[in-house]
Amino acid sequence: MSDTQNETDEPAEPVKPARFSLTRLWPLAVIVLALVAGYAAGLHRYFSLDSIIMEHEALQAWVRGNTVVAAFSYTLLYVVAVAVSFPGASFLTIAGGLLFGVFLGSLLTVLGATAGASIIFLVAKTSLGAPLRARAGAFTRKLAQGFENNAFSYLLSLRLQPIFPFWLINVAPALFNVPLTTYAIATALGIIPGVIAYSLLGDGLGAVIAAQEAANPGCAQAGTCEIDLQALVSPLLIAALLAMSLVALLPMMVGKLRRKAHKP
Repeated sequence: MSDTQNETDEPAEPVKPARFSLTRLWPLAVIVLALVAGYAAGLHRYFSLDSIIMEHEALQAWVRGNTVVAAFSYTLLYVVAVAVSFPGASFLTIAGGLLFGVFLGSLLTVLGATAGASIIFLVAKTSLGAPLRARAGAFTRKLAQGFENNAFSYLLSLRLQPIFPFWLINVAPALFNVPLTTYAIATALGIIPGVIAYSLLGDGLGAVIAAQEAANPGCAQAGTCEIDLQALVSPLLIAALLAMSLVALLPMMVGKLRRKAHKP
């Protein structure tokens, strides 16, 4: 038997899984420390409907006098909140609708949420992507292959159908070699319907607070206003929710049409 045959018959050396590197974990450590610091400072108490109601007058006055700075500050706050996966982003969206209106509030929210999600995506991809991918099982590898083959449609579907937590969808694509551009565009488009719906809630919140203040002066500052969420439901909001539901069904409908087209 020749040397060439012996070399051919020899089993290939197993591929060693990627190792976790402490030097690559520092971005993740920064994210975790920022999240812990936020909780320690009690910032989570401000991400609530009560806090929005109590501070709305001061915030609206500040926005009127410093529109550009306020818009930049709101967007930056949203970026940080999403990047560190701080809970309560939905209340920030409501505040954006209240302070900036539906159009500008939605635009700023989409920009901030997309930028923040992209940051945590890059952090996860840099710190955890390769090691976790190397240790993935057969099922996860199949999922990864599907993600890579049709990442945009899959991501868009996940964003439009918020079955899983927002932070989980931010991190999961990082394990499957999804390009940043694809991730960012799918994220921005996918969150638009939900952002508009929450911004509409915020836009209607001002009138409800004014009505409560007229009936019970000082209730907003005292935190005693009784806000009935049903009062925030307007025909425009209902139309937005219906539109969001229809848009969420589009990826499934497109998928069915594609499967039918490929059948002999």
